[in-house]
Amino acid sequence: MFPRRKTRQIRIGGVAVGGGAPVIVQSMTKTDTRDAAATVAQVRRLERAGAEIVRLAVPDRAAAKAFKEIKKKTGVPLVADIHFDHRLALAALEAGADGLRINPGNIGARERVSEVVRAARERRVPIRVGVNSGSLEKDLLARHGGATAEAMVASALRHIRMLEDLDFRLIKVSLKASDVPRTLRAYRLLAKEVDYPFHAGITEAGRLLAGSVRSSVGLGLLLGEGLADTIRVSLTAPAEREVEVGWMILQSMGLRSRGVNLVSCPTCGRSQADVMRIAGRVEKAVAGLRTPMTVAVMGCAVNGPGEAREADIGLACGRASGVIFKRGKVLRRVSGPRMVDEFIAEVLKAASSSD
Repeated sequence: MFPRRKTRQIRIGGVAVGGGAPVIVQSMTKTDTRDAAATVAQVRRLERAGAEIVRLAVPDRAAAKAFKEIKKKTGVPLVADIHFDHRLALAALEAGADGLRINPGNIGARERVSEVVRAARERRVPIRVGVNSGSLEKDLLARHGGATAEAMVASALRHIRMLEDLDFRLIKVSLKASDVPRTLRAYRLLAKEVDYPFHAGITEAGRLLAGSVRSSVGLGLLLGEGLADTIRVSLTAPAEREVEVGWMILQSMGLRSRGVNLVSCPTCGRSQADVMRIAGRVEKAVAGLRTPMTVAVMGCAVNGPGEAREADIGLACGRASGVIFKRGKVLRRVSGPRMVDEFIAEVLKAASSSD
């Protein structure tokens, strides 16, 4: 792992981004923002899942009006995603947006950009310059021969300089493509040019399995090189799953810890118990826990006892019984019929005592 890239620090609501702050997990609502009740419900579910910042699309005046009601009824910082109409950005700021995601170049003439910047500065609200490979300017596509990493960086710098010329530096930047190599190259190139915090992700990553794999590879590389200050896992799946996968990525890299890290063996011909079923029951039982702890479910005599012993609490399964380990020591042996229930009870007890 490389050291984290040194950046300026901004604040989205009460959440610090960049400047040495922990990497933040974000998501975006998938509801129609104009439906305030449905959007409030989803924002609350995202917050329970661990989202630290939530972005909402604001495509029209009705959505901007609903944003105000949504903001009043939720606690997590909300970012308004704006395109083409600077009046929507102004309305979102009036409604209490904690951040804006815009491309200054597509919201009109310089006077309109200046108006948005002035309102954001008054409220100390950061602006994310969000560059996507699918919506680059035509002149940059022609100059660079397509939506290359270099074209993405040129677009970002164009928008950043526009904000800097207006003496605005509460900036966060993202450079997203749907493939890992181009995304990684774009962030590497821009890191040489600016010291603003980066929001990272692989856009249009796909459905749950493929998208999680693609995002894990891309974000793992970016995080490993210290090039991400906030992340979003973009999935064609419920928004809560994006947050879950984001946390799993950060936990796997030792960058953040939240909830249970479940370790379970893949099973093989040595297994003497139905580890898939047992691990599934344990995973379901611990899903709502927020206490950082490692729980192991193992199924054979080769690696099982050692892996279970290394966990905060672990189960080494045998044919007719199992052994529960707690912080490296044997807690007790349990019989087959009661094995899973007793193990889950010990996990819940351990989580409760750690709170």
